Amino acid sequence: MAVKIRLRRMGSKKKPFYRVVVADSRSPRNGRFIDEVGYYNPMTNPKVFKVDNEKVGEWIKNGARPTSIVEKLFKDNNVLETENK
Repeated sequence: MAVKIRLRRMGSKKKPFYRVVVADSRSPRNGRFIDEVGYYNPMTNPKVFKVDNEKVGEWIKNGARPTSIVEKLFKDNNVLETENK
């Protein structure tokens, strides 16, 4: 089973916020997910990105791969920096 760490869109029209979830890659964007590890709100100033670093590290150790957008958010917010050291 291919597991991805990706964004799940929430909120109303033109006011999105996202939950960072671990899901099977074959499930739809807003469909079933395995675990919720954080959230991202691009509408606030400054943008809010909050994740549970321990959960993310465990899922990556177990083989989950972040999508390109989530990987960029991880790098911008130094989420995986502590794992590499």
